[in-house]
Amino acid sequence: MSAQPTEIAAGGAGKPPCIALLSSVLDMHYLAAAFRALLPGVDLRLGSTPESLGALGEIEAAVCWYPPPGVLAAMPRLRLVQSLGAGIDHFHTDPELPREPALCRIVDTDMAGTMTAYVTWAVIHRQRAMGAYLDSAAAQRWQEQPIVPPARHRVGIAGLGTLGVACARALLAVGYGVRGWSRGPKAGLPAGVESFHGPDGLDAFLAGCDTLVCLLPLTAQTQGFLNAAVFARLPRGAHVVNVGRGSHLVEADLLRALDDGTLGAATLDAFAQEPLPAGHPFWHHPRVVVTPHIAARTEAAAIARQTLDNLAQLRRGQRPAMAVDPQLGY
Repeated sequence: MSAQPTEIAAGGAGKPPCIALLSSVLDMHYLAAAFRALLPGVDLRLGSTPESLGALGEIEAAVCWYPPPGVLAAMPRLRLVQSLGAGIDHFHTDPELPREPALCRIVDTDMAGTMTAYVTWAVIHRQRAMGAYLDSAAAQRWQEQPIVPPARHRVGIAGLGTLGVACARALLAVGYGVRGWSRGPKAGLPAGVESFHGPDGLDAFLAGCDTLVCLLPLTAQTQGFLNAAVFARLPRGAHVVNVGRGSHLVEADLLRALDDGTLGAATLDAFAQEPLPAGHPFWHHPRVVVTPHIAARTEAAAIARQTLDNLAQLRRGQRPAMAVDPQLGY
């Protein structure tokens, strides 16, 4: 059962907890109202340096997205480090990340819907030449593009976790041919999904992907997965959609593959550096669509609730269900 705000407020000698909202790339103020609605009187600290956070010894939990290096290690009473999302790979930017506090991820049951909507849009947008139609409309030009039925377009999903399976189910419903690849064999996949797994299954998987969607977790093994070798094994002119992490993609390899025709297009929602810097080649490349990491975003109320739940469990001496093994990365 979820911890009630009154329950968590009762800890620490009756004082509401002190929670830091930390990010080197996001304005975290948007979370403040959600925390205060659940727990009036919560002590929130927003800043990016130890000096801006007040007394560091009072902070019990830190909600983070790319936390400023070294700040978490300066909090002696820290019990909980809460990721803002489902992944924890963004913590690699902090070489001094302390080992003792519990590291938790967000589990968002609504995220499957938002991710599915984005991926389905990305596939259809390219497969039905919607970019060309937008250009024609802007030029007041009535011009048809070739129409290819969805059944003749094969979508491959690398990563068959909860989000990958949800996307597969939606794309099947539209009529696309769907295949999936994962580290190990997967049971219980939707009927109609052709399944591949492991290094031995990768070549056969890639050979049948007119669109490749990356939804892999970011680990040491998957970092740089979207590289020249993978692009070369796709059908010529394939479309790549990255809704995983920026570090899945070798950016220079993608640009070369687009320029020499190995790939026909890329839709990118995650980047090695965020926000994507002004002047980056992706901004003006004619075959790249850029979105600002919005494929799936958890609502502030869910983040606040799960943070308070996790902190309440830790105060009771329990390990939160959503605690992550930093060695595995998930």
